[in-house]
Amino acid sequence: MERCAPVLAPVTAVCWVLLMAGAMITHGRRGEFPYVVLNLVYLVLAAFVAWGRFGPESFSG
Repeated sequence: MERCAPVLAPVTAVCWVLLMAGAMITHGRRGEFPYVVLNLVYLVLAAFVAWGRFGPESFSG
């Protein structure tokens, strides 16, 4: 089975990191601190995927 555009997963993960950083700033300014923590969790997970796909020992296959 042929994989379709495998570079999209890490690019999407990097975009997700940027999106969650913006969400953390927005929620922090509004005083919604439980959401800041939730966005931090999502940011860490996305950063892990991006690091795993772009990193020195990529697990992309």
